[in-house]
Amino acid sequence: MIMHILSYPAWRQTLQDGEYAPASLEKEGFIHCSKPDQVVDVANSIYKGQTGLFLMFIDEEKVESNIVYEDLYELGKLFPHIYGPLNLDAVTQIVEFIPDEDGNFTLPTGVLQ
Repeated sequence: MIMHILSYPAWRQTLQDGEYAPASLEKEGFIHCSKPDQVVDVANSIYKGQTGLFLMFIDEEKVESNIVYEDLYELGKLFPHIYGPLNLDAVTQIVEFIPDEDGNFTLPTGVLQ
């Protein structure tokens, strides 16, 4: 299981398009993703305090594009990157990703860690 953080408008556009192809795919060549034990750190680093976000759960085995685990920013951690659009049948769940009153994120209750 890998995860991706996205906005509600991005998810609605994905449903219309039939696949997920965010701006990062065109700009950087891949879709940024995280493992469950990485996603909270990413959220608090990049999205702290932002609302209107959702957490997309992706079944790696169903992704049609190539997934490469890389440490592009020399953080000492390998992050999954999807090199191509994401087919919707690989998305297993979408849940609202709400920060607490201090703007910090935690995994929603019941989500695998």
